[in-house]
Amino acid sequence: MSTTSTHVWLTGPEPASEPLPQSPPQPRPRREPRQPTPAPEPDITVDCHRRLRGPYTGAGGLLRALLPHIRREQPELPDRHRVEIHAVAPELRGLVADPPSTLTDRAAPAERTRLHPRTRTRRLAHGIVELLLSYVTAADLTRPLVLGFTRVGEADPADQEFLALLLRRAEPGRITLVVHTRDAEPELLEQELASALRQYATHRALPAAPPRRFPHRTHPYALVRAFVTSDGTSVDPAESAAYERADRHVRARLHDARAAELHARVEQGGVTLGLGALPYHLERGSDPAAAAPVLAAAAEDTLAMGCYHALLDLARRAQAVTPEDAPLSTELSLHTKVTTALALLGETGEAERLHLRMRERYSNPLVRLLGDYALAMLHARFHPPERRDLSAAKALLTRTVTLASRLPGTEQRAFHTAFQENGLALTELRLGRPADALRLIESGLDRLRRHLPDTAHLLHRSVLLRNRAEVHAALGRLHAALADHDAVVAMDPHHPEHYFDRADIRRRLGDPAGALADYDRAIDLAPPYWELYFNRADLRLESGDAEGALADLRHAAALEPDRADIRASLVGALLGVGDLPDARAQVTEGLRHHPDDAHLLCERGLIALREGADTSARADFDRALAVAPHLVSALAGRATLAYAAGDDDAAVADLTRAITLEPTDPDLLYNRGYAHQQAGRVYAAHADYTAALRLPGADVVELRARIEECARRP
Repeated sequence: MSTTSTHVWLTGPEPASEPLPQSPPQPRPRREPRQPTPAPEPDITVDCHRRLRGPYTGAGGLLRALLPHIRREQPELPDRHRVEIHAVAPELRGLVADPPSTLTDRAAPAERTRLHPRTRTRRLAHGIVELLLSYVTAADLTRPLVLGFTRVGEADPADQEFLALLLRRAEPGRITLVVHTRDAEPELLEQELASALRQYATHRALPAAPPRRFPHRTHPYALVRAFVTSDGTSVDPAESAAYERADRHVRARLHDARAAELHARVEQGGVTLGLGALPYHLERGSDPAAAAPVLAAAAEDTLAMGCYHALLDLARRAQAVTPEDAPLSTELSLHTKVTTALALLGETGEAERLHLRMRERYSNPLVRLLGDYALAMLHARFHPPERRDLSAAKALLTRTVTLASRLPGTEQRAFHTAFQENGLALTELRLGRPADALRLIESGLDRLRRHLPDTAHLLHRSVLLRNRAEVHAALGRLHAALADHDAVVAMDPHHPEHYFDRADIRRRLGDPAGALADYDRAIDLAPPYWELYFNRADLRLESGDAEGALADLRHAAALEPDRADIRASLVGALLGVGDLPDARAQVTEGLRHHPDDAHLLCERGLIALREGADTSARADFDRALAVAPHLVSALAGRATLAYAAGDDDAAVADLTRAITLEPTDPDLLYNRGYAHQQAGRVYAAHADYTAALRLPGADVVELRARIEECARRP
């Protein structure tokens, strides 16, 4: 039986070998125990090189090898993660129920006006991690399931993100990872994965192995063919050298043959080959332009997946092989994909440069329209805060609304005008003009109703309704906001974000049961992300469900343990149930990552206060208030210490500041009233108790008793 207590990180050269099989070997999760080895032998080994199958080469390969076994042993488990499985390994659709489709899924590319957030890949990765954790927990294996991942340095960032999360969340006693990279300090690794390897894996350097000899591959042509058959990923120096020396026509013929073979496999269901190996060979074949539509389709697929690193790579490669006489629509489509990826990946300066260059090249009204809109969104949404310019965004969008109103064709003109007005509404809302934003959105909705068929641009209609709900909420019209959210849910009932948005409005309207139902539905529909569990925990705390809130906060912390706000809320919930040891452990871990976080410092002060360590508590409250002077919980905690020390005036001063910040908290008023009462200021105490009595959540019995005490005092 394996005795490894950590994951394993292997570095060193990869031995040249026969071409890797296209499907990983089947898992062997119930083998007899074996003696410890320097590195445990993997039950499944997957190649992560992105050139093979694109962004989820590794995660998809793992699922293709393991999911049939999971389906046999735990038939209901895969369907709980069907959204993630369909996105990461679409070849497995026959083994998993289809996820319910959304308007975003069904929208034609030209009508896709909603994009996945950049965190989409993180959510998918967490879902696959939880599928694996659920499987090994229920299977009760006699030893860890050992998973091997090779050529990780050549993996797409989406795969590297998945591996980083799996390293952190998988207990080596249940799932042991063996991760291979060529270098101990690999420059090609994403920062999160490099950090996870150092923290959670034991590093072992592999000795240099003598090259393996394959007599049937000594002829130069055989070596070139072997290199091409490896889809250009061979680590055999003889193969790569032979390939470089080979006649370009010979290479092109071999690439053509391999592309034809892979195309047939794509047609038979090997979808992800079209994201990796197939376009690679077409680009190097006898007609590189043949790769253009395949690369463009692959870019469209990765856009729909939310894999923006892969989108950027594929769209740029498509641009490189697209003929110069291609239609303007093709050039514009690829330009939009490149700049969208750049904006979402934070490379906003490069995106702006490309938009300006495109605007200089063309006077076409539609090109100017789309370019100015994209520039406006950079200024309103995507640029770093210090570079955003809402006034510039408004000027650009005012111009695009005019341009849209002059486009030919009633339907095209109506859609583009409504789209531009929606962007202008966002800018007006951020400029603090919600009434103007509302007018623009309603104008767009009315225009679509009057000029487009009822079934056209349903996705954008839902976006407009969702945005109108946000504006209604900003204006305090919560019932109108709820009506719009209800309409969006009716139009697009399987999109989890709609329930998340509606839950917030229901909470504000005093409907905790409805809000909880919406959070539950969103969790059922979505891959896991921390905001859902965090918000549901807050609602459960308000409703008195401390146990449910703790479970949600622990799940949120498991998803994103480095977020200080999650950790602080978890500590607060633990204090609420009196679990001081766990609260202290959580706050210590949180402060290790965020030593100056005011909320965590305050929570540590509250723990010290509970334990009678007044000096430590006071120091933490002071440090928290130095960072965040308006932190009410720290003011209240320091007031408690001042009162206990007999300094009623200091207690009243801190509580007065706290009440100014949260005037509807009856407990703050009660505490100040009590401090006034103990200091002999009966009238001030009576006023605070009376004010507290009028607030929701007040302890009516206690307050009335205090008021009577004040009335009896002369």
